Amino acid sequence: MSTGLPFPNVSPELFSISIFGMEFALRWYALAYIAGILIGWRIAVAAVKRAPLWADDSPPMRPEQVEELLTWVILGIILGGRLGFVLFYQPGYYLANPSQILAIWQGGMSFHGGLVGVIAAALVFCLRARIPLRPAADMMALATPPGLFLGRIANFINAELWGRPTDLPWGVQFPGEAAQACGQALGEVCARHPSQVYEALLEGLLLGSVLLWLAFHRGALRIPGRIVGLFIGGYGVARFLVEFVRQPDAQFVSEGNPLGLAWHVAGYGFTMGQMLSLPMILVGFYLWMTAKRT
Repeated sequence: MSTGLPFPNVSPELFSISIFGMEFALRWYALAYIAGILIGWRIAVAAVKRAPLWADDSPPMRPEQVEELLTWVILGIILGGRLGFVLFYQPGYYLANPSQILAIWQGGMSFHGGLVGVIAAALVFCLRARIPLRPAADMMALATPPGLFLGRIANFINAELWGRPTDLPWGVQFPGEAAQACGQALGEVCARHPSQVYEALLEGLLLGSVLLWLAFHRGALRIPGRIVGLFIGGYGVARFLVEFVRQPDAQFVSEGNPLGLAWHVAGYGFTMGQMLSLPMILVGFYLWMTAKRT
């Protein structure tokens, strides 16, 4: 007997066209990136236009500088996200198939790698333009959650990054042989945690709402480092918790390690996502605690 909710009949592609015998498609995942970046850009511009929100009534940059930073951020997301996925999750495969490293249209992006890429790009931009780092980081952190929300919803539509098997009523029957191979009785359907939706609600909607409220209504931007500290630490906590119900990448799962722990002793340990989230929690806590002394 089947359990859980059927997977919605939504195509990963909005539309596709054929040009000179080649097929080009606009996918929800690409649209999520584009929409997330544009929404984040408008949030950042709205924030820097309101001088009283910032310490000494001095925004970290002008609206036109936000537009210039946007180009750097896009490069950081794409290059950092892709290289992070290659290095953190499938280094062996890409070492054997280096030509596939740049095939981002086939999927495979890491948030943690993208975060490192954005930090590096923003650091270079701010140092060149002599922009104060903590207020600029606050502005960027404020603008990031919409992209996280839309990206995780796109993961759900793509039927990827699903969770572990569950008998909870909101479990989802994800399509595909891999999703349905969870050791259930013959003839039954496997329902899994919609972990993409969990992350969208925690990392995107909840965290983003808190950041916007603190920035625009509680004066948090007047304390440099507070918003970015809460964002980094909040994301780390949310991702760490969701990892308990998220199906790990196949390369970490083995007969002696069914939970897919990247590091473990006597069956106890952390997934790769949790190991990458722990430093974020510590850095976020440090930034939050030192914000008042800035």
